[in-house]
Amino acid sequence: MSDPTRTSQSTRHATGAARAADRTPATAVAPAVRHPLAAAVRALIAAAAVTGLATEADLAPDLPHFLGNFAVQANIAVALVFLWSSHRSWTGRRPVSPRLTGAALFFITLAGLFALFAHAAPAGDTGGFALPGATTGPTGAHAIAGPLLHTVTPLAVLADWLLLTAPGGFHRSDAWQWPAYPLLYLAFTFLPDPPPHALAIAVTACLLPLVTIAIDQVRPSPWLRRNRISPTGISPLK
Repeated sequence: MSDPTRTSQSTRHATGAARAADRTPATAVAPAVRHPLAAAVRALIAAAAVTGLATEADLAPDLPHFLGNFAVQANIAVALVFLWSSHRSWTGRRPVSPRLTGAALFFITLAGLFALFAHAAPAGDTGGFALPGATTGPTGAHAIAGPLLHTVTPLAVLADWLLLTAPGGFHRSDAWQWPAYPLLYLAFTFLPDPPPHALAIAVTACLLPLVTIAIDQVRPSPWLRRNRISPTGISPLK
């Protein structure tokens, strides 16, 4: 005689499957979707940053001066983040966090704007913004390193964000987190004798994240290959 208090094997199996489905993330069942074009573009961006860094390292008087430059730091961040992002796009894994890619975008854009301020500043009044090898005019290797670090890489990162990244990934909390380090860098660089354009740079560092996040919320979505399974949970095929 069967025990009515015992659960049948089929019922127990169904319950376990349902519980497993509730606990299973979508990434565990969704097929990996590779993005070779995005991977190639991001690898090229990282390569441009590394090329500019390697060229500028030969021109720097010493390692502390080289690593203490904001444009150098921003390009190092871009090289690391975009190498990681390229690998994930190539393998079809979950993309790098928008908070991290957005920080790299903010840093490298700010570095490009810093370069504009440095060119507008009087000679010898550029703080840590001029490249350490730029002791004379932009000739020789510096004519290659400067545009790569200050122009090519920032524009390429901006194009990647607008053309290869889905919108809406940035959050309002990023508006105060991203400028934290650049503002500390400004305070350290310009202490105790700030140049006339220090206030303009600080205001730019505070406003740029707000503008970037606002654009990210309203910009159109680029063409991206979509998964056939819902990315938010287990659901029927679309």
